[in-house]
Amino acid sequence: MLRCPFCGWPDDEPVTTVSVHPTPSGVTMWTRCACGSLQTRVLRGATAVVTARSRPVAKATTA
Repeated sequence: MLRCPFCGWPDDEPVTTVSVHPTPSGVTMWTRCACGSLQTRVLRGATAVVTARSRPVAKATTA
């Protein structure tokens, strides 16, 4: 099982689906991990592959 390199959360359990778009190569999904990393996934049938991911969102600080 593949995991997020930033927090170790399983890649096959995205926390939030941000958007879903049909494309010629399948379906593109934008999801967020538990750490806040934004991920691009391509769905081909029942298989989802993470094709890109951002660094986690920085925590807000109060001044």
